[in-house]
Amino acid sequence: MGTPLPFRLTLASGSFGRRALLEQAGYTFAVQPADIDEPTDTAFGDIRHYVGDTAWRKAAKVAPTVADGLVLSADTVAWMHGHVIGKPVDRADAKRILQMLSGSVHELWTGVVLWHRPSDRQMIWQERSLVAMRAVSDAELEAYLDTNQWVGASGGYCIRETDDPFLTIVDGSMSNVIGLPMESLAVAFADWERILTPR
Repeated sequence: MGTPLPFRLTLASGSFGRRALLEQAGYTFAVQPADIDEPTDTAFGDIRHYVGDTAWRKAAKVAPTVADGLVLSADTVAWMHGHVIGKPVDRADAKRILQMLSGSVHELWTGVVLWHRPSDRQMIWQERSLVAMRAVSDAELEAYLDTNQWVGASGGYCIRETDDPFLTIVDGSMSNVIGLPMESLAVAFADWERILTPR
């Protein structure tokens, strides 16, 4: 179990994966999804700005409604050949995305924001992982699509923490691929504890 945080934590996300990661780490938190319109491609020309800006807008939506503590937001997307690979709009789109990823390596980026209330001081960072997908047969793809695990998932997939049949992390952390880089988040929480603890 994680060490209790010396501040209230509000997760500005409805992501089941992010909630599960925080719960597994032993953190206590409230959930308040931001529900913003996410862009379909990067207007900035690079993925680091894309995930950072989207995560910031999520935090900015929720922060004014929180009296005190830290608001945590994140945005995770796949990135390949200079384009965002977002959440599939339907089964046909999921099939198109997964066929594109099959037999290749892609980047998976997460932007994270910690927004302190009421001071409105902020900490923002981005983290990258590299994910390889083995070549997937048509039959395997159709069987996977039947599970509906692609629904609401960036890149059209939800990676298994152990023994994933299709995906391998080449570089970076598993938690980042799930949607929240827990290793760097723990460091950031410790930094906030030092900032907010009176000397």
